[in-house]
Amino acid sequence: MAWTDAENKRFEKALAKYDKDTSDRWEKVAAMVGGGKTIQDVERHYNLLIDDVHKIESGKVALPNYSRSS
Repeated sequence: MAWTDAENKRFEKALAKYDKDTSDRWEKVAAMVGGGKTIQDVERHYNLLIDDVHKIESGKVALPNYSRSS
């Protein structure tokens, strides 16, 4: 199921609010994201995000070459 920009924004805010030590973290994140997202949906989305970050940090994904405008 695709994530909307608004859901992604709420997901980011929820991650900032509920850290790894929060009890029932994923339940709270799913509730904050809304849109019918389940605990499994938000956990999967988080794991994909972490995988992407690791790939970027390890150099497996090239960063775009943005040109500077004058």
